[in-house]
Amino acid sequence: MPACWTASGTVGASSTRSGRNRSPLSAASCRSADTVAVPDTRQTTAVIVGGGQAGLATAFHLRRAGVPFVILDDQPGPGGAWRHAWPSLRLFSTAEFSNLPGRPMSRYNGFPPATHVVDYLASYEERYGFPVERPVRVTGVTWSAGRYTVHGMTDSGPRTWTAPHVIAATGTWSAPFVPALPGTFGGRQWHTVTYPGPAAFRGSTVAVVGGANSGAQIAAELALAAADAGTGGAGRANPVTWYTRHPPRWMPDDVDGRVLFRRNRARALAVARGDEDPGADTTLGDIVMVPEVRRARDTGLLTATPMVNSLADIDADNLIWCTGFRPALGPFRGLLDHGSPRHPGLHLVGYGDLVGPGAATITGVGMYAKRVAAEIVADF
Repeated sequence: MPACWTASGTVGASSTRSGRNRSPLSAASCRSADTVAVPDTRQTTAVIVGGGQAGLATAFHLRRAGVPFVILDDQPGPGGAWRHAWPSLRLFSTAEFSNLPGRPMSRYNGFPPATHVVDYLASYEERYGFPVERPVRVTGVTWSAGRYTVHGMTDSGPRTWTAPHVIAATGTWSAPFVPALPGTFGGRQWHTVTYPGPAAFRGSTVAVVGGANSGAQIAAELALAAADAGTGGAGRANPVTWYTRHPPRWMPDDVDGRVLFRRNRARALAVARGDEDPGADTTLGDIVMVPEVRRARDTGLLTATPMVNSLADIDADNLIWCTGFRPALGPFRGLLDHGSPRHPGLHLVGYGDLVGPGAATITGVGMYAKRVAAEIVADF
């Protein structure tokens, strides 16, 4: 029987990893190694969990400062949550105003679709040659004696990474939120994350719940598709009912995501200076008038209905929840206290209001990533 070796925590009958100290195991240990998967452990200075826009922005600043790091991404390829966006989703701002630090987005006529964003993130990752390991499903993160251990599952088995710094950049897309309402809905329920586009709803009635941008966009798309197909509008009953808790607050037609970014940036800079958060501009509105939303509103196809108190009051074949997301922080749950890290070295990037104004946007995440990188560099 050939000798069995250990290498940085890896056990295997023919391990030949170069550059590692190896030592032989007994025959009994070799037999045990055939049936017990021992995680391969790797060490670095910073582990970024999440390969989307927040993870890449943080990686840019760490690479620039010469800090060793690795990105663990649970997706099969680049693009983060944008890989799973509904087909018609577009940015609220133009390409020249939608970029991560260091590299502009390629030109696009109009508001870029999700596919354009995926291509941009892929080229960004390739341009800087970031060390990305995928797919890696992080199952937990623990802390002991000033270091974190990130536990993950790869295609080849369990693996762990240890580092004094861990950056949570997992986003929110994998944690859709659905409010608890009494009653029972008899049709099929969807969420923004599973919305496949209007073709799947042709000939059926749809209730869309949610008064923010995703609700307005999806309700508008469905209503326009029904009108264009002759199953709604022009004297026919609109098959789409848009439920909101408050009347929609339309932004001016000539305002896009650039104004939102400037507003969020001013808020973030005020907080960074130690000033009081000036808050959102309540007079501006919060639903961006992208072309489809404007058209549906102006033709009377997009009107809000007050939200019901029970699911039993919704009379539709389908119900689409456009009710947002929560931070996908499951692996870090034991290390957080109401969203704040319990130990030094754990950093959160890209979680919207949990981190700061605009932190969940492509344009806005850069300043938060830079701040986190500076904290890590100071400890490097």
